Amino acid sequence: MKKYIVLLVLAILLVLTYFNREAIVVFYVDHFIKEEKMVNPPTENEYARNIDFQYVQLTSNFSPNTKQEVLNIYYTILNSGVEEFTFYCKEEDTECMDYVKFLAKDQTILSHINNFVHPYNSFKHIVTKYDSLGKVSVTIEKYYSKEKIEEINQKIDELYPNLVNSTLTNEMNIKTIHDYIINTSRYDKERSDSKIVKYDSDIAYGNLIQGIGLCGGYTDSMALFLERMGIKNYKISSENHVWNAVYLNQKWYHLDLTWDDPISEDGKDNLEYNFFLISSEELKTLEDAQHNFNQEIYQEII
Repeated sequence: MKKYIVLLVLAILLVLTYFNREAIVVFYVDHFIKEEKMVNPPTENEYARNIDFQYVQLTSNFSPNTKQEVLNIYYTILNSGVEEFTFYCKEEDTECMDYVKFLAKDQTILSHINNFVHPYNSFKHIVTKYDSLGKVSVTIEKYYSKEKIEEINQKIDELYPNLVNSTLTNEMNIKTIHDYIINTSRYDKERSDSKIVKYDSDIAYGNLIQGIGLCGGYTDSMALFLERMGIKNYKISSENHVWNAVYLNQKWYHLDLTWDDPISEDGKDNLEYNFFLISSEELKTLEDAQHNFNQEIYQEII
């Protein structure tokens, strides 16, 4: 008899649970998930920058309402150097979740945000997962391994005293670094033209350690020296190209080492200064197709 009573009670509970499932979910969210929503900022590593840009800013708000707040969270996460992070959209806020879903599917904007962080904190792959309760989990695979960072830093430590002279202007020191990277590197035409990957030419390891680079390698190499010099900078990317933006004397300038290291038909090494610390106006007069960047994102240099 007792077994039948227990079964009857369980059946009644199941029926009540089914018809009141929405109220139960709300109760659970309000009383148990609420604690989780008090998210602490990500722990920053030694390469985190303390820079706000016009397009994205560092934030401590991890319960976003708007698209801009979502972008700021992604920038803060990437800038910190963490490999995993979780934040929460408000359940009733569809704009937040809709934008998270868009970024998870189309990572073009996240790739642009990647340009505002230190090269060592930039991602190679980023995965965003979310659930119906507004929980958003971000997993990041970095471009630079710990081993490669140590090797590159050791190389920069060796080069820096010979390339940077404290008695000279920043422009002169940047020119010396510009010349060194170009003179000790060759463009990875085999990878660019035929997709044959033999070197880490898309990052600074290619230029500084292996002596071969693509535009990503040239740009990251210069960015690492600019960081060491304490000069504000970020990377600018168009559809098929990337180069440096440098802040000097209260102004932003373009600096493109790849295009200052052109490939000649006879294979001769060249060193040019056509794209050395030039304004956006000067850039437009020189070339437009490969340097046609999104002005809404890279607002400082317009």
